[in-house]
Amino acid sequence: MIRRLLIANRGEIAVRIIRACRERRVESVAVYSDADAHALHVEVADRAVRLGPAPAAESYLNIDRVLAAARDSEADAIHPGYGFLSENAEFASACEAAGIAFVGPPANAIAAMGSKTAARALAQAHGVPVVPGEAPEDQSDRALAAAITRLGLPVLLKPSAGGGGIGMKTITEAAEISGSLAAARRDAVAAFGDGTLYVERLVVGPRHIEIQVLADAHGSIVHLLERECSLQRRHQKVIEESPSAALRPALRARMGEAAVTIARAAGYRNAGTVEFLLEGTGDDARFYFLEMNTRLQVEHPVTEAVVGIDLVQAQLDVADGAPLPWVQDQISGRGHAIECRVYAEDPAQQFLPQAGPLLCYREPSGPGVRVDGGVREGGGIPVHYDPLVAKLVVQAGSRADAIARARAALARFVVLGVTTNIAYLQRILVHDHFGAGEIDTTWLDRQHDHLIGTGEPVPAAAVAAAAHATGTGGAPRAGMATAAASDPWQLMMGWRANAS
Repeated sequence: MIRRLLIANRGEIAVRIIRACRERRVESVAVYSDADAHALHVEVADRAVRLGPAPAAESYLNIDRVLAAARDSEADAIHPGYGFLSENAEFASACEAAGIAFVGPPANAIAAMGSKTAARALAQAHGVPVVPGEAPEDQSDRALAAAITRLGLPVLLKPSAGGGGIGMKTITEAAEISGSLAAARRDAVAAFGDGTLYVERLVVGPRHIEIQVLADAHGSIVHLLERECSLQRRHQKVIEESPSAALRPALRARMGEAAVTIARAAGYRNAGTVEFLLEGTGDDARFYFLEMNTRLQVEHPVTEAVVGIDLVQAQLDVADGAPLPWVQDQISGRGHAIECRVYAEDPAQQFLPQAGPLLCYREPSGPGVRVDGGVREGGGIPVHYDPLVAKLVVQAGSRADAIARARAALARFVVLGVTTNIAYLQRILVHDHFGAGEIDTTWLDRQHDHLIGTGEPVPAAAVAAAAHATGTGGAPRAGMATAAASDPWQLMMGWRANAS
């Protein structure tokens, strides 16, 4: 049984896992870089260990330092969260060699799914459809160009070791082939240390559908329905929901079976996600295997909301050796859930990441409203990492009601001090196309000008005045909890009920 869990991550996912630890009376160990010394995840953990300087390569991505932190804190298990080392087969192997349980899949499954070409071949071998494409053994420009010619334009050029859209190039004209090959190979080597490329036919206007799977060490694998992840910008998801408006029961069942088939073929264990592209609609829709993410997804809360299964607790149960307590027929969805990713970024400036102090931070609450956050008022957004502020997750009986609830919750989400994408998210939710479910992976790009709005930025003086009005303009008094810095019951500054 896991007694002490080290969370090899930061921000909202670290806080999320720490809360799960508290529920099962497992001691939590946070790790932090110098930039995160006063971060929320450090404060809420039972203990915390410094990793190193702010750069991720010297802290959160440093396997030796993470394992040293686990040894020093006598942790018997490590949860990698998402990002950083979560899909690093070397890290999973190093944990096993050190006698520390890795809350995730086996290293060989991570490696098998980490190569996009190997994962594609595995899917094909087990009868799961893939996008027509080629992965030439000869990686010369001439051989890759010949593969592109055989497939026919337009095509998508992808790094085999890639992820997150890094290095992907769309080629629509023959004149673009040479430059795209050079750029894709250069990006792949820089990001992954591997310049191997493969080519796929470009599926025009597809939906991005992913299936959550859970597998134990006793041979049981189930899927937990789907998530609609088509709203993407630069291959990064913005809003996710479950269920998808595009899936009928028969298609949902076939995609779920395909996801379980791939997980079983990979020798998978723990939580994972199988991603598909969906082409067409209704009875004519076709799906293609895209890749498998061998970790917990950012958007896992929408599945939790609809299916009623706590995925982090399930991960810990599997890591403890417990069998899955469900069979497939016992898993069903209820209602509709939507997740909005609130980022510190400026949509009007090409989504430029923002950094700085959080002068005022107020999360919405209410029936069917959940916020997974990793920041606090008085803290800040550092320049060194992904600028995710929080994930707003709502659930309601229908998709229309979930959209309305998400809109109302975003209107109550207050962040002062940094520019966020909250207004951008609100414009998506009120758009007629989104309301009708008429979206695909290119929709955000097509609607860019409309969605970013034309309003002027709020003047800095107005932000400062608003922060002062909420009592957050100055530093909190010694001994006062930062989160309570604007609570009138704590301030005791002459405030009285019913005053104007």
